[in-house]
Amino acid sequence: MAGNDKRRGGVRKTSKKGMVVGSGGQRRRGLRGKGPTPKAENRVSHPAKQKADARAKAEHQRNKRQQAAENTPELVAGRNPVVECVRAGVPATGLYVAQGIDIDDRVDEAVREAKLRGIPVLDVPRTELDRMTSNAVHQGVALQVPPFEYAHPEEVLRTAVDTGLPPLIVVLDGVTDPRNLGAVIRSAAAFGAHGVIVPQRRSAGITAVAWRTSAGTAAQLPVAKAVNLTRTLKDFKKEGLMVVGLDADADITSDQLDLATGPLVVVVGSEGRGLSRLVRETCDQTVSIPMATGVESLNASVASGVVLSEVARRRRLR
Repeated sequence: MAGNDKRRGGVRKTSKKGMVVGSGGQRRRGLRGKGPTPKAENRVSHPAKQKADARAKAEHQRNKRQQAAENTPELVAGRNPVVECVRAGVPATGLYVAQGIDIDDRVDEAVREAKLRGIPVLDVPRTELDRMTSNAVHQGVALQVPPFEYAHPEEVLRTAVDTGLPPLIVVLDGVTDPRNLGAVIRSAAAFGAHGVIVPQRRSAGITAVAWRTSAGTAAQLPVAKAVNLTRTLKDFKKEGLMVVGLDADADITSDQLDLATGPLVVVVGSEGRGLSRLVRETCDQTVSIPMATGVESLNASVASGVVLSEVARRRRLR
């Protein structure tokens, strides 16, 4: 009979609909904004993030290699560089002379001066000297120098002030070639500068190549490292020094540099990109070197030599 729930197989549904699990506010929260989209280099899986991480890793490795190089003794190779370093009183821990080489006046002088200064003189096989100098052109002699001890920028300024002369300080901005660094140090010493300052990062340091190019003058002139180059320049300006930067698009040419006779900082940028933006904005004046048509630029060491020569000339005539 219809509606008979007693028949065999019939099931009566006696339960009523109970409480239903709700969304718990998920739908409402889902309608909210998630904020600004992160930059590409901050997204974990984005290619820009991977490239940024790779650059950071490469920079870290580069800094580690630079620190390791700065804490490792260097070898100055070649007869003329070795003699010049010994004459200049470069701190050295050993003079290596290859066995069986032809002895000339330079080798005699290097050995004699080394013994007078208490530097050990060691005879080594030529093959061993080849290995030690990574097959450089050593001409049978090499001088081992300890890691360079950098000064502080304040020490350079204090040394300059103590001379009683108008301070003259050379600052390098982004010069990464140690040959250029050594040549700039040599020019700075030749034209009466009181010190050279390099940035702590992205800059060449005093290596064997720089020692060789400087012809030992790095032992006579204080070289300092600045943690923040722009801040260091601003500190010098507070002490009364004028900051002049070498730049192709400059305010004046070097033969118009009237600031040369006063307390002066000469800033030299890299040959490729020149002065960095912040350093250029910190300069009181920019100076270019008059050149013949068709010549684009000079490298850092030559440019600094030209300007420092003009500064020295003006100071002599003062």
